[in-house]
Amino acid sequence: MDARRLEYFLAVVDHGGFGRAAEVLHLAQPSLSQGIAGLERELGVPLFHRVGRGVVLSDAGTELVGPARQVLRDLRTARSAVDSVKGLLRGRVELATMPSPGVEPLGTLTREFCLRHPGVTVGAEAAFTPDEVVALIKNGTCELGLIGAPEVPNPPGVEVRELEVQEFYLVGASGADFPVHETVSIQDLAGARLIVSPPGSLMRRIVDDVLAAGVDVSIAAEVAHRTSVLPLVLQGVGSAVLPAGWVPLARRAGARIARIDHPAQLHVALVGRAARLTPAASAFLAVARDHRRADYLDSGELG
Repeated sequence: MDARRLEYFLAVVDHGGFGRAAEVLHLAQPSLSQGIAGLERELGVPLFHRVGRGVVLSDAGTELVGPARQVLRDLRTARSAVDSVKGLLRGRVELATMPSPGVEPLGTLTREFCLRHPGVTVGAEAAFTPDEVVALIKNGTCELGLIGAPEVPNPPGVEVRELEVQEFYLVGASGADFPVHETVSIQDLAGARLIVSPPGSLMRRIVDDVLAAGVDVSIAAEVAHRTSVLPLVLQGVGSAVLPAGWVPLARRAGARIARIDHPAQLHVALVGRAARLTPAASAFLAVARDHRRADYLDSGELG
């Protein structure tokens, strides 16, 4: 089976059609169509159904996606292995990350990895739940993933390494009303306007506990994109509950910080496929093994 045709096939899948896939591959569309047609003849089944001017995967095409990704990944692994023997570790690490781990420890891990292996690119795919991270690993899109959850995750079919545990902090704009203590209780939040994520996240669960306790707080904004939370805080829209990994970024931006007296903790883990990793992914895993829980508060006083 021609690996180039598999690459063509996945390009059509990933980019939603022949036209965009041809552009990304820097290939004339008729050549791409011929390549896909050749693959379909070789397999004896149609891989796409033509619907109007677009295409949708056939049942056979859907089944081919995962194996095709694995074949191409194994080829990259073989090439990288040869390069590493020559002392030329290069390529790309493909990982998925949930929003908060995508701030820290991803930042620290990537910095250390790039210092050790400046020729390798780190690619981070977005995911919003542990299940999404695991699915991206299992379908071959990524080799590694960063998960943040209320407890150490143990999803089947992947290997798990816990990296750190983060407590939660109240983050507010410098000019806004803010508790004066370094550690605040739920009752200290009375009168606060909060920026929250949608129901389901650990950050939102803490806010829901505050509301359930009868504390008079109001929801100023509810945003699905976690990267929008801190900018809204800095605009003075309200305060937010965030894991400790956000603290250095928030402090550098001039925000005020106070630890919340609440038992919730964010357990951050690196997960990876159980099969052999590419040399680049193995090198990233080695960096993760050396990772020590960071003190995200060591760059200055709170407040």
